[in-house]
Amino acid sequence: MLFTIDGEQITDLPKNRKRDFTRWRTQLSDLEFLKIKNELINRIDGNNVHTSSWIPGTHWGGTVFEPLYHACNKNETHAAFFFGLILFHVMIEHNECWSFGKFDLNGKSIKGLTYFKIVCP
Repeated sequence: MLFTIDGEQITDLPKNRKRDFTRWRTQLSDLEFLKIKNELINRIDGNNVHTSSWIPGTHWGGTVFEPLYHACNKNETHAAFFFGLILFHVMIEHNECWSFGKFDLNGKSIKGLTYFKIVCP
């Protein structure tokens, strides 16, 4: 389950991003999508904090995340954004409670969202 910092539950992707998600999602097979979701769940479980841009690493070739690059017509920026939307989707569906925010590290803005486990409201 995903909540805003203010405790409001989020049950769907942001309306202004659903179109991109749907378009890119149609370029993945159901199996590819399931493998990506399962990989994310495996990486999330057991830890309390995750930053989206740090999860997949910088080289996606030969990983479960490579199909995202192809689904986005080999556009790295779109693929990274699609990855973030899938992670957001996974967090919405997760059985534990999470929140998220944009944060800085050493005075520099962190690329992507940082998710952190919370006590369920």
